[in-house]
Amino acid sequence: MSKFGIITKGLLKENPTFVLVLGMCPTLATTTSAMNGLEMGLATMFVLILSNIVISLISPVVPDKVHIPVYIVVIATFVTVLQLLMQAFVPQVYETLGLFIPLIVVNCIVLGRAEAFASKNSVGDSALDGIGIGIGFTLSLTVIGIVREILGSGAIFGWKFITGDGILAFVMAPGAFIVLGYLMVLFNKLAKR
Repeated sequence: MSKFGIITKGLLKENPTFVLVLGMCPTLATTTSAMNGLEMGLATMFVLILSNIVISLISPVVPDKVHIPVYIVVIATFVTVLQLLMQAFVPQVYETLGLFIPLIVVNCIVLGRAEAFASKNSVGDSALDGIGIGIGFTLSLTVIGIVREILGSGAIFGWKFITGDGILAFVMAPGAFIVLGYLMVLFNKLAKR
């Protein structure tokens, strides 16, 4: 597969949210606004790229019996680094995402890419895979957040352009499921063309 193909497969063919249906906890919980979706996607992409690189490097020397625990330790290390960086430089983002940052450790997107791709491919290809899957996840969360924010509060990225109240259900859990379902259908119809 070409380098460009490795990156683009995360956008369409193997989109983690709309095709593989992975990472649903942060997808449904953090997409109450476009900015929250963007920030969570970028945080996950940071961990995904770095953990893919390290796992690709160490996978030849890790015994099969312990590879999953070793991968989790690698991922947890990068999540801890991310937490510390966020607390130091963007505390408002850290407070907004809060509990969902540590949950990146057990996000099936990150662990799945480590197991399915990074452990079997070169460092460069693993980094590209992390970039592609990360961009696909970030775009998915951002689009879900945009739709929920427009319908729920009449705003986009915090800029209110519709006066009055939105539909409250769209900033709550039911709205997340409704928007995700419709976007999955739309995405898969467009992807088949």
